[in-house]
Amino acid sequence: MLFDDTYKTIGSVSEGIFRDKGSKFMAFAYPISSEEEVKPIIASLRAAHAKANHFCYAYRLTPNRSVFRVNDDGEPSGTAGRPILNCLLSEDITNILIVVVRYFGGTLLGVPGLINAYKNASIEAIKASKIINKTVNDVYEAHFEYLQMNAVMKLSKEENLHILVQNFDTDCILKFEVRKAQLNQVLSKFDKMEGVKLKYLCTM
Repeated sequence: MLFDDTYKTIGSVSEGIFRDKGSKFMAFAYPISSEEEVKPIIASLRAAHAKANHFCYAYRLTPNRSVFRVNDDGEPSGTAGRPILNCLLSEDITNILIVVVRYFGGTLLGVPGLINAYKNASIEAIKASKIINKTVNDVYEAHFEYLQMNAVMKLSKEENLHILVQNFDTDCILKFEVRKAQLNQVLSKFDKMEGVKLKYLCTM
């Protein structure tokens, strides 16, 4: 196999906290699968922590970990979002957002102090979370006629495909997930079936 088709993420929301010179840094870690999820999460944290001074965050997305973003939210550049992201990089986790909510305690921490605080709060949130392994899966839709249903269902059972949607009408549709490592094998089996059309949808 040429590539690793597994990745690490977190199983559920977790929290961590770090205090320094009266400032409180509350870290919230969220499992996410798209950038669209980020804004509503930040908005709900802003509503819940109306008196907080900063909402700094970093996230990583996609199984190949190629999408990431950092935000210092008014803290000196590089002192908040980047240290949070570095925690995600060192743990090699993806599909995760960490937001650190800061309540200012009146004493300036300076650049090293800020980097340390945002890093440690993030580490606490990661420690509190359950890290899980997931496989990289492609989502496909198979279109076929009713007569082919038994053959298609037999194949999906043999290959242990994860069925997402099935619709058996005059025209049948089966939406399924297949692990990348077994994709070629599954596709070649489908290719041998007459009258079955496959459509690639996305990678999870």
